[in-house]
Amino acid sequence: MRLGLSLGYQTAWSTPADHLALAQEADRLGYSVVWAAEAYGSDSPSMLAWIAGQTERIDVGSAVMQIPARTPATTAMTAATIDTLSGGRFRLGLGVSGPQVSEGWHGVRFAKPLARTREYVDVVRLAMARKEVAYDGEFHTLPLPDGPGKALRLGFHPTRERIPIYLAAVGPRNLELAGEIADGWLAVFYAPDFADEQLAAVRAGRAKAGKELAGFDVVPSVPVVVGDDVASCAELVRWYAALYVGGMGSRQQNFYNQLATRMGYGDAAREVQDLYLAKRQRDAAAAVPLEFIDRTSLLGPRERIAERMREYADAGVTTLSVTLFVADRDSGVQTLRTVAEALDLSGVGE
Repeated sequence: MRLGLSLGYQTAWSTPADHLALAQEADRLGYSVVWAAEAYGSDSPSMLAWIAGQTERIDVGSAVMQIPARTPATTAMTAATIDTLSGGRFRLGLGVSGPQVSEGWHGVRFAKPLARTREYVDVVRLAMARKEVAYDGEFHTLPLPDGPGKALRLGFHPTRERIPIYLAAVGPRNLELAGEIADGWLAVFYAPDFADEQLAAVRAGRAKAGKELAGFDVVPSVPVVVGDDVASCAELVRWYAALYVGGMGSRQQNFYNQLATRMGYGDAAREVQDLYLAKRQRDAAAAVPLEFIDRTSLLGPRERIAERMREYADAGVTTLSVTLFVADRDSGVQTLRTVAEALDLSGVGE
């Protein structure tokens, strides 16, 4: 199992300089990849190009680039450019986002997300391989008929004609699609003792493509808080868990709430959502079960984190990407070092 660093996106309590310093430390420590995210603030490719130019070995990955935000041809251009600038270190993570962001921010209908994702990946791969991009799909028709457009190919030779594509997936059908058409899965709220059900869907998709699970990168983003007391560590993760389970999406369509329900927290998930949508965020955070946070996080002293890493490795994780819940840059650097030490202690590192 390898280590990754999930930076997320820029917030009111982070700076690009902080994220760069953490990425550089992860590079020095031998982490395999650093991921940057986007929602409706900072974008991921700009951050990744900037980080790539100031690191040496670590891969840079989008977790994610939003499918509704760009045409697939633009995404292929961006991916090919960053991969070339970085010397072949780019990983393309894609996701459809959610209905509120897709339709409210990007003006793109959210309907049929699986079919849209399949077509999108098809076109990206065509363009990256420097083939003429001619495609006749439900959502993408290239070139447009009865007009001056013609089938074009990528106008330069990138470092690689095929880069790893990852899908952010939560529901069973999306997990199966990831297994079928992608090289890896970007997971969230990954609990080792619940992983069999999720990986079964991924395996089904791999089987459709005539492939085994071996070689497929399972990449959960896992909150980490180092400390002596697990319950105290979990307090730092509560607001994050409440945001996703309670407030990420609408009452009718919240994929993270549905995941928590499938994991056995149906009553708590409803309560967290009711409180969050009533703008009682503090109460929503308090309602997130400690057990849920602990099952999906790395909490406690180094030795306990090492023990939990063994559980993640046994549950099929190939790249464990940590999300740091820390007060400042120095604490983040120290946490990265502790996580690297824990991996050595666990005996499951590559």
